[in-house]
Amino acid sequence: MKVQHILGAAPLYTNTFLVVTDQKHGILIDAAAEPDTYKKALAEQGATLTHILLTHGHYDHVGAVAALRRETGCKVYLDPADALGDALYPLKASDVDEAWPASGSLTIDELTFTIYHTPGHTRGSVVLALGKLLFCGDTLFAGSCGRTDMPGGSGIQMQQSLSMLAESDLRNDMQVLPGHGEDSTLGRERLSNPFMTDGMNSMF
Repeated sequence: MKVQHILGAAPLYTNTFLVVTDQKHGILIDAAAEPDTYKKALAEQGATLTHILLTHGHYDHVGAVAALRRETGCKVYLDPADALGDALYPLKASDVDEAWPASGSLTIDELTFTIYHTPGHTRGSVVLALGKLLFCGDTLFAGSCGRTDMPGGSGIQMQQSLSMLAESDLRNDMQVLPGHGEDSTLGRERLSNPFMTDGMNSMF
């Protein structure tokens, strides 16, 4: 497995990640950069895009989905709650191939992603665990969390989702890979992120 960090376009610079399996299948976590950026990265690794996994449906995470799906035939996974087809949530149900498996896990080649449903930033937000990597989208940031004041957001649900992650059996050395900003570790966030501590109740 190889993992490559690819930044989305200015001014939001959304973090996206290309995971390439041992079988040279490409798995894109969110799709905010230009399609050609991903195609170049795939070509450099001799890989074919087969899956796009979306942590949520906001426009700044899905901009390249339609073009990549059309050109490659890749499967797109997104929680149906975020497939609304409006300005904030551009993808419609017809743009998505699969909802997240009810089993809570998704296996692609030798890799198994564990899916944690984390509503709060959006109704359909998820966090994806892969080995020691935690793809957090806009649920958990280094020292912060995603905003909850846009349509589909909920401070109460965000509190519940972050509490679930804080109390889960996920290891402290998990690398937190957020949708924006710098990476971190889950242990560091459990210790110092105010939104994951007891004091978070007063912040919503």
